[in-house]
Amino acid sequence: MTISPDAQPRPSWFDGVAVYCKPRVLIVLLLGFSAGLPFSLTGQTLQAWMTETGVDIRTIGLFAAVGTPYWAKPLWAPAVDALDVPLLSRLLGRRRGWLMLTQILLFISIILLAINDPASSPWLVAGAALLVTTASATQDIVIDAFRVESLPENEQAAGMASYVAAYRIAVLVSSAGALFLVSGLMGFGLDKQAAYRATFVAMSALVLVGVIATLLAREPAESEAAAADHSAHARESSWKRVSNTAIASFSEFLSRDMAIAALAFVMIFKFADTLASALTTPFVLETGFTRVELATIIKGVGFAAAIAGGFAGGFIARALPMATSLWIGGVLQAVAIFAFAWQAVVGRDVAWLTFAITAENFTSGIGTVIFVAYLSALCGNPLHTATQYALLTALFALARTVLALGSGYIAAATGWMWYFVICVAASIPSFILLAWLQRGGHFATLSAKRS
Repeated sequence: MTISPDAQPRPSWFDGVAVYCKPRVLIVLLLGFSAGLPFSLTGQTLQAWMTETGVDIRTIGLFAAVGTPYWAKPLWAPAVDALDVPLLSRLLGRRRGWLMLTQILLFISIILLAINDPASSPWLVAGAALLVTTASATQDIVIDAFRVESLPENEQAAGMASYVAAYRIAVLVSSAGALFLVSGLMGFGLDKQAAYRATFVAMSALVLVGVIATLLAREPAESEAAAADHSAHARESSWKRVSNTAIASFSEFLSRDMAIAALAFVMIFKFADTLASALTTPFVLETGFTRVELATIIKGVGFAAAIAGGFAGGFIARALPMATSLWIGGVLQAVAIFAFAWQAVVGRDVAWLTFAITAENFTSGIGTVIFVAYLSALCGNPLHTATQYALLTALFALARTVLALGSGYIAAATGWMWYFVICVAASIPSFILLAWLQRGGHFATLSAKRS
């Protein structure tokens, strides 16, 4: 008897948990920590150091520009696909060679950040911070490509859930954890400057987590096809290989059926959730809650809920077809926004705020992991993985920024309750596109390519 693909048994609950213990997924977890570590060092932690050493607030504000590499990374992502790292790629393989290079650069640039003085040499600090963010953004490109290529489809969501959880923990370590360490070192007698420098050195040592993961990892099998392609074009200049890769990545994606609809869906799937979270902080404070209450709930319960939601999203994406998972994630993250609309009605109620933030973080975690599993499925060509994934995430980030620009005007015109109702309604276009993609066979095509 012939069994249709739709009749294949789904993974059991045990399989859904056991997948997180597989070596490939554990490697991605460690790489998630390595990716999250630099993010706050050049953000909140560096801002705290500069503020406490008397740097002018206008100068501190300008330091936001050091985050430019995080959204500009598609500009050099083709180089990660097209070129090999001298010596390191020969010793470790194509992806692992790039991973090791970025981690070496991260270690060096964080040390450079530690040895400079924000008060006397703010622009040297800015240069070091820019080196950190450039190395970090490049590491993000490589990790995304490594994850997509090294994990089979039924482990992608679990890998992303592990990655997100470790990333969030690393962000917490390099922000709140770093500031606690500064306070502790000052308690032992170090002056403020020495305490911050020692803390940044300690943070640089944590880059070893990523180095260990790189050494323990296995090079993805897809790298063999890329190695053959690189050999075939070895006589071409590096610039020509990079530009050809960029053009080929873009044209290959656009040649697919329903490519434009897929890109539009990538742009708006998380729009409702983004629109709601864009003004959560001013809403909570205007409702009468204190900064301490907000921070306690978001950093405590909200943080735990986001991690739990990520793992729940990983289980859903592994157990159910991609289209079904996207429906579940999209509906849940939209419905959860109603909790904030009701908060606007009930006013200052700590219990309800705890529920609202827990629901929003949990469902957002589910939606994010499922969404990233979908992005991973879109990047099925090993010659273009880094470029296409970087382009997709940059497109999503750009749309998230642009589409949320008018959020304050909407809230001012409608009031908080109707603002959040409008946020829920903003999810409807994504559901229409999802239904169209599903009806057009888009997800069946993705499954066929990945099988």
